Amino acid sequence: MEWFLQCPHNPGIDKKPVIFDTTLRDGEQTPGVSFSPEMKLEIAGKLSALGIKEIEAGFPVVSRGEFKALRMISREGLSARIFALSRAIVSDVELAVDAGVDGISLFTSISPVHLKYKMRHTKEEVVENALEALEFAKDHNLFVSFSSEDATRTPLGELFTLYKMAEERGADRVHISDTVGVATPQAYQHIVEFFRRVMKKDTQIGVHTHNDFGLATANALAGVVAGADMVSVTVNGIGERSGNASLQEVALALEVLYGTESIVDKSRILLLSRLVEKYSAIRIPENKPIIGKNAFRHESGVHVDAVLKNPLTYEPFLPEVIGQKREIVIGKHSGKHAIKNKLSEMGLYSKEYSELLGEIKRIGDKGYGISEDDIEALMKG
Repeated sequence: MEWFLQCPHNPGIDKKPVIFDTTLRDGEQTPGVSFSPEMKLEIAGKLSALGIKEIEAGFPVVSRGEFKALRMISREGLSARIFALSRAIVSDVELAVDAGVDGISLFTSISPVHLKYKMRHTKEEVVENALEALEFAKDHNLFVSFSSEDATRTPLGELFTLYKMAEERGADRVHISDTVGVATPQAYQHIVEFFRRVMKKDTQIGVHTHNDFGLATANALAGVVAGADMVSVTVNGIGERSGNASLQEVALALEVLYGTESIVDKSRILLLSRLVEKYSAIRIPENKPIIGKNAFRHESGVHVDAVLKNPLTYEPFLPEVIGQKREIVIGKHSGKHAIKNKLSEMGLYSKEYSELLGEIKRIGDKGYGISEDDIEALMKG
């Protein structure tokens, strides 16, 4: 049996983008979240085993523990390339070099609001400092992903000038950062298409999106459609404020919706999700796509009847592919087929399905849910 059915109207994507996971950096910047070096090492190992090609493992200037974690992960011999975040300051880059990482995400900003209230330098000074740090990084053989924060609120011409200067000085990749999640998918796709058109073919384009309006995954996918070579994600979509594009959503959407080759080992997705949930102490919402408790739960009688015949009637893909499981829930919306199926699962049998179903609906109409214990009690009369 096929594990998913495609929408025939979706556009296809020919190339498979690199997944750049920033759970250990941007994800950890979620208020209240802090990973120990040992936690980071374990998560990094799971990410690499999942098939993630690039891991942004931390921001070494933050603390000694952060630097230690980066060094530990860099020395672990993972198949993934390890990145550190660096401000456009030579001393930051020096720390990344000392940590032994493969590359850096080098960031600055020339957006009007950042220049006025954050940078404390003229735009010319900001650019000069950024290019100096970039050249230092390249002199030390680092892969450089160059990013201007708040790119989506920066005049396009000014961003173009900065990114071309970075390209001339050896930047391997430029990021289009929607730092506060304000771009629509249409606008974001336009921006990425523009930079894919004007940058050299061997200069990679990366996309980094935030979820302030619930558009992080949509924007990330729009960026890939527009030609991005890399897409930034976090496990469970954790991150500052409302979070980032979700690793699970982006990886599955690329394969199921856009028809790319498999990007990750899908069988490991749920275990990694639960590990990050545990270490971050951020509970996964029940209705979270793909990994939430309700993602493959069914109560409606019409749905259950069809799902029992073929799950793909009301599921986007088979849950067991990612380690999830399907659950038939009994409640006021249930029908006879759901009752029969649930009783069979519980090892029970009844000739009076209609009577039992009627009692369940009466309980549901009072605002109560139905547990297996409730069903057993009803069976006993």
